[in-house]
Amino acid sequence: MARVFCMSEAGFLQHKARVRISNDLGEGMDLSVHCVSGEDDLGTHLIPYHSGYYEFGFRPNFQGTTLFHCGFQWNDVSHHFDIYIANRDQKHCTLCLWNIKADHPCMLNEETSKYDLCYDWSP
Repeated sequence: MARVFCMSEAGFLQHKARVRISNDLGEGMDLSVHCVSGEDDLGTHLIPYHSGYYEFGFRPNFQGTTLFHCGFQWNDVSHHFDIYIANRDQKHCTLCLWNIKADHPCMLNEETSKYDLCYDWSP
């Protein structure tokens, strides 16, 4: 009897992941986002306050080292943050929902249904 392995069961086919970034800076403040990985430059995108989002999708690599780094700008403020780190995010979400606030980025916690997984900006 032959044994057939499904590619995903064998770990060869990764599920697609998505990152969605929303602007929670405050009324009248537009958010500019520029995300890159080691392989992709996703360009610059403008997100108006509470009227839309920027979303991108990708397949995490087999090694579990996928990383997307984003620059965020509004008014005269500029911050950076690793919006997707495989070993931090892969087990928590296939659609990673982020709210960008002036003091920190926060990811949706699927256990509490709140944006309470907040992180410091990168130095």
